[in-house]
Amino acid sequence: MSGLLGRKIGMTSMFSEDGNSIPVTVIEAGPCKVTQIKTVEKDGYVAIQVGFDLKKAKKVNKAQKTYFDKNNLDYPKFVSEFRNVEIEGINIGDELKVDSFKEGDIVDVIGTSKGKGFQGVMRRHNFGGVGTATHGQHNRLRAPGSMGASSYPSRVFKGQRMAGRMGSDRVTVQNLKVIKILPEKNVILIKGCVPGSINSIVKIIK
Repeated sequence: MSGLLGRKIGMTSMFSEDGNSIPVTVIEAGPCKVTQIKTVEKDGYVAIQVGFDLKKAKKVNKAQKTYFDKNNLDYPKFVSEFRNVEIEGINIGDELKVDSFKEGDIVDVIGTSKGKGFQGVMRRHNFGGVGTATHGQHNRLRAPGSMGASSYPSRVFKGQRMAGRMGSDRVTVQNLKVIKILPEKNVILIKGCVPGSINSIVKIIK
């Protein structure tokens, strides 16, 4: 298996054998159950769908409930697919745990970054500010300044860096090292930071 779903617990640090402090992200990874196996013949591609965490039956729609009941599965709260995997020997209902990884593995982590709401250009695009030295800005130190031409083309070009919604984006952080695995607690410690707030759902891919 090439990945798991997990919940970001937070960050801490630990010491390496040579005494260096290593920042790590603590993730509760799994256990995840295989809810569906997709094949080229039936679906056009190969993938394994896994579910993580559980939700109440009254919160499951009719189509999902019919499928899960047919396969004698609990109702997962979060479902995701992993493509380009070896499906030989994997069956619906199999439980995947954190011990599918080992210390030293290099993984990618996908999550949703923290939402920051509507932000100005200084925070969103790292503008330096106009200051009081030019353009007659006087008391508009954090203003974006000029953003378009005059009579031609008489509009602001698409893609112009301006104020707007920031955060809540799907972010992938690549090539993170697995520092430690605690199989009895379903916990994995990954070097560095991963996107998302505490208790957010992340996808770990090997």
